[in-house]
Amino acid sequence: MGAAMRKEIFLIGSILLSTAIFIAASGLLGTLIPVRAALAGFPDLLIGVIGSGYFLGFVAGCFAGPRMLARAGHSRTFAVGAAIAAATTLLHAMFVSETVWILLRAAYGFAAANLYMVIESWLNERATNQTRGRIFASYLTVNFASLVVGQMLFSSNRPTSSSLFELAAMLYALCLIPVSLTSLPQPQAAQVPKLRPMRLYRIAPVGVMGCLAVGLSNSAIWTLAPVYAQDHGLTRAWLSLFMSVFTAGGALVQLPLGRLSDRLDRRYVIGAICAISAVLGVLLYLFGQTRWELFVLIGLFGVTALPFYGLSVAHANDRIPRESFVEASATLLMVNALASCFGPTLAAVVMDHFGTASLFLYTATIHTAMTVFVVWRLYARDALIGETRDKFEMMPQQGSPAGLELDPRGPEEKQAA
Repeated sequence: MGAAMRKEIFLIGSILLSTAIFIAASGLLGTLIPVRAALAGFPDLLIGVIGSGYFLGFVAGCFAGPRMLARAGHSRTFAVGAAIAAATTLLHAMFVSETVWILLRAAYGFAAANLYMVIESWLNERATNQTRGRIFASYLTVNFASLVVGQMLFSSNRPTSSSLFELAAMLYALCLIPVSLTSLPQPQAAQVPKLRPMRLYRIAPVGVMGCLAVGLSNSAIWTLAPVYAQDHGLTRAWLSLFMSVFTAGGALVQLPLGRLSDRLDRRYVIGAICAISAVLGVLLYLFGQTRWELFVLIGLFGVTALPFYGLSVAHANDRIPRESFVEASATLLMVNALASCFGPTLAAVVMDHFGTASLFLYTATIHTAMTVFVVWRLYARDALIGETRDKFEMMPQQGSPAGLELDPRGPEEKQAA
């Protein structure tokens, strides 16, 4: 890394530090809320609706965020988002009620979307054609590592106490400090690109349907997998590790699996990981009676299920002009987010009828359907010629439209900062 790049990383260090603290709190809360809800006796269906509430709020925040940024600026918008996140977190401990928690998670989702938008806008403003690949990689590293740290923090106290909610709220307050002290200038307000899902479907149906399937399946896992783990007798330390193994498995394999897909028709890789995910889902339903089985199976499931979104985006990018990257990626992000609004509730309905373990029968059904769709598309349309293909890049677990231009695959139009 050259001196100029080291200086740039140092300049954005305050933004990355705020990112790390914010995502660690989100990782903790994402595990804590479904476990605490189950211990409070909430039905699986309502736990799923609570998860859906978060994604509904997140979608609303992605559309309202640019207006807030234009009106109040990045630092103030970040402060508003962090304040809402901290307040809603503490209110979870004060009012243990299904209706209240649905509303609180929706408000938190709205705040989280704005926090992501501020962070990614700031990083994108600092990135040039020469540096954005490394800045993007630094952001991804912080994103995945902090999510695992947050999940491990779950084991630091009992989920029935208010201490973990207080810890998460404290982290949301602390993430304000680095951003507030930054000397970086305020970037331009983000704009939500035009979204044309049907046009994109005609160009890259596997990419669009892949993002839809990811939203339906992975949102259910993030929301309800802690309930599954708790139902299978895992104590809080083992439950933290269960979620961390799932996350780390997906994070570690994304890049090598993506590079493999660069050398093949990407649809073969998408079809293969969907088929394997379906098999693993059935195995998680049938087995998982011992800790060894649970951790091996959930780790392998993370390896196949979590790279699915990045591969779907990469496939869509193979088939569009480079200048359309931001519009296409924003469309795919919104398809994924809208599908995520329904995933936890649909999975919870299945769990209500067939038991907690049927969460993975739900995901197996989606992955099987996607495998069949990919096989059909392989027969319906030829592969691309190698020279027209784009390069795979890892994708964060969650983000806003503001971060799309930061992706190194975007059009090279940025000037030096």
